[in-house]
Amino acid sequence: MGAFKNLEEVKNHFQNDRFATSNGAEVVEFSDDLCVCEMKLDDRHKNAYGGVMGGAIFTLADLAFAVMCNNDHQLTVALDVNIHFLSAPKGQKLIAKASRIKSGKTTGVYSVEVSDDTGRQVALFLGTGYKL
Repeated sequence: MGAFKNLEEVKNHFQNDRFATSNGAEVVEFSDDLCVCEMKLDDRHKNAYGGVMGGAIFTLADLAFAVMCNNDHQLTVALDVNIHFLSAPKGQKLIAKASRIKSGKTTGVYSVEVSDDTGRQVALFLGTGYKL
């Protein structure tokens, strides 16, 4: 069992992740093996060409990664992350689903799949967390 007991505890803890939350990212589902975060898209998420900024997509994926890796009983920070942008979002909302690939003594590896509410795959984020 992880550090967080339920979704409400996760939401309370990560409300202090102000960059993500002030940009509309929120945790909507949580278990020991999965974290789902969502972000409703609006004008603040758009670039000069009218598309969704890569930073908005990354921010949502990073929040899901943070929740998942900090559920392993000790404070964890990002050691290495990368993101592959697959398609431009077409929907009104982004959905990030994070899962644990491996959790070791000092590091863990996590995958985050980002899609939009039309089912379109938007990005794949892979992160390594370092346990402090």
